[in-house]
Amino acid sequence: MSSAASMVDWDLAGRTARRLVGPGPETTREEAAAVVRELHEAAATAVAHVEGLTGLRPVPGGPVPEVAVVDRPGWVDANTQGMSALLDPLVDALAARQEHRPGPLATAIGARATGVQAGGVLAFLSARVLGQYEVFGTGGRLLLVAPNIVDAERRLGVDPGDFRLWVCLHEVTHQLQFTAVPWLKDHLEGQMAEFVEATDLDPDVLRDRLRDVLRSVLDAARGADGGDDAGLMALVQDPAQRVVLDRVTAVMSLVEGHAEFVMDGVGPDVVPSVRTLRKRFAQRRKGRGPIDRVLRRLLGLEQKMRQYAEGRVFVGGVVDLVGMEGFNRVWEGPENLPRIEELTDPARWVERVHGRPAIPA
Repeated sequence: MSSAASMVDWDLAGRTARRLVGPGPETTREEAAAVVRELHEAAATAVAHVEGLTGLRPVPGGPVPEVAVVDRPGWVDANTQGMSALLDPLVDALAARQEHRPGPLATAIGARATGVQAGGVLAFLSARVLGQYEVFGTGGRLLLVAPNIVDAERRLGVDPGDFRLWVCLHEVTHQLQFTAVPWLKDHLEGQMAEFVEATDLDPDVLRDRLRDVLRSVLDAARGADGGDDAGLMALVQDPAQRVVLDRVTAVMSLVEGHAEFVMDGVGPDVVPSVRTLRKRFAQRRKGRGPIDRVLRRLLGLEQKMRQYAEGRVFVGGVVDLVGMEGFNRVWEGPENLPRIEELTDPARWVERVHGRPAIPA
């Protein structure tokens, strides 16, 4: 459902995406059932490996995450729900601060137009995302998009069993981050609220801007050049907003880099072809592929995309300096999260958090 002040008619976005989403790779009913079964088994197997490598454990008595193997429409449904749960309360907060609010008809028309465009973006991404841990919306569910995993392993020409476990290692790492560090979700939500507090923007202006950005994103997805490259970052003008954005970027760089470190760190004893997987997967990411184009256009800032890649360097650098136990101090509280400038200089984080010069272990 969409709130009264919603920028996007999420119900319409979901219906649009479902109508546009393409079919997955051809499989027999027996093959599809085997993929579902093997992905559930791989996700269960990955848990012990991730916990063993990271030293993290879920908080006792916390919720037990659900593993859901979904198709593309299932991924769309999950993400319309999650994006609505995250964004609508923030837009409501913005609208509540406006003296002059648009009428319900104008709001509905704008939300529907943006919903159609958001549906197009969701349809595009639904054919490419391999897995995802839902932080918002359902409150903790690991999604594995079966047709996309099968399509990727065929295109890469890799061992299906190894690839499925490798993907699960990445997603289970995200699951463990939020089940072992329960304050992390609250921290991210708090940062979003702080971002809104620093925003003096009419929701209608924000919706119009979002519609322009989504149109540009669809052009990028189709490989078209030109258009508006400012993206959502064009909305970030206030210095206080930029400070919050840097903090959020640093956190997301950390969690992504940590997952990348783990999926490679298990080694060939767990995933025999891990080096081949990394090599071919890295080749797939080169040269501004479709996902890269979409994200760069949506964010509108090349530097932010580089910082996500720097998360892997940060995690590996800190582990080299103080070991995994020393790295895990990053999860002790928000004050220990890396700052944006520390992503490329792990020694600065070690000196700040550990209170001593960084000397390689």
